[in-house]
Amino acid sequence: GWILIDRCGKHFGTILNYLRDGAVPLPESRREIEELLAEAKYYLVQGLVDECQAALQQNKDAYEPFCKVPVITSSKEEQKLIATSNKPAVKLLYNRSNNKYSYTSNSDDNMLKNIELFDKLSLRFNGRVLFIKDVIGDEICCWSFYGQGRKIAEVCCTSIVYATEKKQTKVEFPEARIYEETLNILLYESQDGRGPDNALLEATGGAAGRSHHLEEDDERERIERVRRIHIKRPDDRAHLHQ
Repeated sequence: GWILIDRCGKHFGTILNYLRDGAVPLPESRREIEELLAEAKYYLVQGLVDECQAALQQNKDAYEPFCKVPVITSSKEEQKLIATSNKPAVKLLYNRSNNKYSYTSNSDDNMLKNIELFDKLSLRFNGRVLFIKDVIGDEICCWSFYGQGRKIAEVCCTSIVYATEKKQTKVEFPEARIYEETLNILLYESQDGRGPDNALLEATGGAAGRSHHLEEDDERERIERVRRIHIKRPDDRAHLHQ
């Protein structure tokens, strides 16, 4: 006689090997482990069920398959996020509704390029840097970089240009500068819970090498130490000659 087993045969060999040897190497893929678990439950092979469940739990604890990017709703929330984070922070502010004039022809494309670069950087460095989106600020497109709870640098991507008889807003995509400031902000990363390497910061010109004295500085001095990079405005010179 014979017995019909109405199951997929993909993992049947693994089930037989476990029954014979008492142990089998589990698949590397989480999906295949879940498939094997379902088969082990069907055949009531409790030992293999336990091993599959333990492997799935271990993978769940070790891997978080998503990147969290907060979108701030107020300046108070932004300050709290940056102050309580043990990571350096990068914030992209973009808000097209702040524009008073029409945009130049490439501005929309450059705005999208800034947003796309932010998304790429957040996926690449989300474990080391806190990335924040701001859609309620007063600028149109501006990057800000924070270390040890204070702003270290900002890159403003907008300027006013003077076309014939009207002003226009120009949005730039200073890709190299953004990469440079992102790499600079990694210098403020904590080293094994001991804070950033102040000797390295001082050697590379990082102002936060003296961050433990910041409490003694007033707000005006803090603002003066922020590196502000604005896009060059060649059209301003042409306007002055009109």
